[in-house]
Amino acid sequence: MRDILTTPNVINFLTSLADGDLNIATELVWLIIATALAMVGGAIGGMILAGKDIGYQLSAMLGALFAPAGVIPAIFLGLVALNFLTNY
Repeated sequence: MRDILTTPNVINFLTSLADGDLNIATELVWLIIATALAMVGGAIGGMILAGKDIGYQLSAMLGALFAPAGVIPAIFLGLVALNFLTNY
């Protein structure tokens, strides 16, 4: 594990991720992180909204599946806008 983290490519990637540089790799990582957080939020929201009516597991599953459908395009457009604004 230590060898993987001390590789220069990994160090450069983590440095660019922490600095806020926007490139294809960092945008994909941010998209994956945001999608995972949206799934967790959707599951919690689904459980709160419809947990008593259709069951907590089903509502959590449906919330986790439908939440990223609205979040992914917004995140993608936001990253494109940030990338566009950083170039000008």
